[in-house]
Amino acid sequence: MAEHLTKESFKLKVFDYSRGGDWKYLGKTPALIDFYAEWCMPCKMLSPVIDELSKEYEGKISIYKIDTQKEQELAASFGIMSIPSLLFIPLEGKPMMVTGGRSKEELKKLFKDILKV
Repeated sequence: MAEHLTKESFKLKVFDYSRGGDWKYLGKTPALIDFYAEWCMPCKMLSPVIDELSKEYEGKISIYKIDTQKEQELAASFGIMSIPSLLFIPLEGKPMMVTGGRSKEELKKLFKDILKV
């Protein structure tokens, strides 16, 4: 199951954006963050796929979810304008944002291409 992040847990596990400065990922494995909202139908359709992938890639990729309604400051800091938005975070280099729902196969390809997993 994907782990839900708050602003505080995000700063501890992913990146402390409040300090400013360049992106510095704090995790030990590549990550995927699903920015979603409860009322969003495409988000609801994507959610079981995200949960399946979190089981399949356990220990290889950290998979997180952020509720954009509850964590508006966090969503705003990433410029989230449409949901679902998926943030792919490789161990090295800059994160990459992908918007809209994706199939399990598409996500696995993105894991391989972006996260090198």
